[in-house]
Amino acid sequence: MKKAELRLLYLQKRKELSPDKLEQLSEEICKKAMSSFQLENKNISLFLPIERQREINTYHIWEKATSFGAKIAVPKSNLETNELTHILFESHDQLEISSLGIPEPKKGKVIAPNKFDFVFVPLLTLDSKGHRVGYGKGFYDRFLKKCSSNCRFIGLHLFDQTDVIDDVLTTDIPLDFCITPTEILRFNR
Repeated sequence: MKKAELRLLYLQKRKELSPDKLEQLSEEICKKAMSSFQLENKNISLFLPIERQREINTYHIWEKATSFGAKIAVPKSNLETNELTHILFESHDQLEISSLGIPEPKKGKVIAPNKFDFVFVPLLTLDSKGHRVGYGKGFYDRFLKKCSSNCRFIGLHLFDQTDVIDDVLTTDIPLDFCITPTEILRFNR
């Protein structure tokens, strides 16, 4: 299937999740993230959930990882350039909801892309090679290209992977791992 078709399909699948089921799946993904990756004292990029899109509740990861000394930065979108700036996330009062419904920091210390050890990447679905379908603006592909070669890209996904995405582009950056509620997928980037 093409990205546009997959995007519609997985947005619909998310809409069908009850709030309780979404919270349960989010907690399972958080537990797997904490038990499978050494996040202690690391620099981590973490997206915050767009509630109207029923995204994974990543606040669980923020709470646990910061209790282990991790520094968490969250993206702020520049809608004119389709670029992300990451700002150290220290408290909820830093946040405001953007025009896209994304919780973003109003202010704080900027963390450069090459400083991250891990990037948790949002997605709607992904294929067996770690290529992802996002919302289609390329924000994350541009950001991931600037990260260090040692940085690990980890997708968070509520469902099973798709076999094939028919229209993968050369500019699409694949993931190293993806955490689902039932498994951790590993890819060869």
